[in-house]
Amino acid sequence: MSSRAALRLRTLQGHLGSPELVWTQGWLQTLIPVPLMAQGRSMESVSSPLTTHVLDTVSGLPAQGLCLRLSRLEDHGQQWTELRKSYTNPDGRCPGLLPPGQVKTGTYKLSFDTEGYWKERGQESFYPYVEVVFTITNETHKFHVPLLLSPWSYTTYRGS
Repeated sequence: MSSRAALRLRTLQGHLGSPELVWTQGWLQTLIPVPLMAQGRSMESVSSPLTTHVLDTVSGLPAQGLCLRLSRLEDHGQQWTELRKSYTNPDGRCPGLLPPGQVKTGTYKLSFDTEGYWKERGQESFYPYVEVVFTITNETHKFHVPLLLSPWSYTTYRGS
């Protein structure tokens, strides 16, 4: 693996909070990352029951400045109501997306303006936006929705 590819992989692993894999003496070993709080970094989104984290897989860095909207399905499944419009911070996160106490059971949607993000970087893209629709069935749980993004693909999953 090239040193540039290895650097990108380590950066993505660090942002995702996944273990870092290193090759030593012919063995692949896992280094468990130190939690962000232990590193002295602030986690403004700790109190928010809904969080997201967007990573630009082209650069291997957080997707800073990506516009996103959070909506909830209302009126018995007939109408989306926008709850918040925001932008990702330098770490690719959006702190305080849904303040504590505002979580209700139901169907939610995170809409990411991927076209605007890539245009700002002089890059064309295939997907003008990405919508992630998910259901909250327990108001006391925390929900994390990561997005891995390139101009030609995206991946999302329920994080922890």
